Amino acid sequence: MAVRTSPATTAATTAAGTSRADLVADAALALLAERGMRGLTHRAVDEATGLPPGSTSNVARTRQALLELAVRRLADREAKVLGLHEMPAPDSGLPAMVDALALATHRALTHNRELTLARYELALEATRRPELRAYFDAAGARFRDQLGVLVTGMGSTEPARHVLSLVAWADGLMFSCVAGAYGTQVPSLDEVRSGLRELLDGMLGA
Repeated sequence: MAVRTSPATTAATTAAGTSRADLVADAALALLAERGMRGLTHRAVDEATGLPPGSTSNVARTRQALLELAVRRLADREAKVLGLHEMPAPDSGLPAMVDALALATHRALTHNRELTLARYELALEATRRPELRAYFDAAGARFRDQLGVLVTGMGSTEPARHVLSLVAWADGLMFSCVAGAYGTQVPSLDEVRSGLRELLDGMLGA
């Protein structure tokens, strides 16, 4: 995956409405997916964006600030991938919830595979940086909170435990198929839907 863009492309992107901070954060996420944590440096981000040397330091002076910027951008982009604005109302019924969650999970496994890889890099780094942990946990809170509302509205008597099971199931599937033993086998949307239906049937007694 190439992460370098030309100065002309950078200028066009910025003119189209992407802030310099977002441009830097997007490049950081791409570098994390391609090269891992050791490949993420201020200089590498400057080169990847085509910005003048030192530009990344002006946006995020320290490595911690750069990681926090990447986590915030990850949260914004994953909210779109997961379709938080598309999630059904709590009273929409189990089939609607299964369809929405399956589509969100499948997007992360396919068109947004690199973003998922970057998330795992940041998750591991957060285990070694307590100051990053708060940013990473807050980034995922909006999705967990929304899941809690959904499962409660569908009759869950233990929403916190059920949200944990749902997140663990989705994270386990994504890790296995993006970075684990099933990295070359991406389940179809129908297969993801079937797995979710089985899990939710057991939880909610449908």
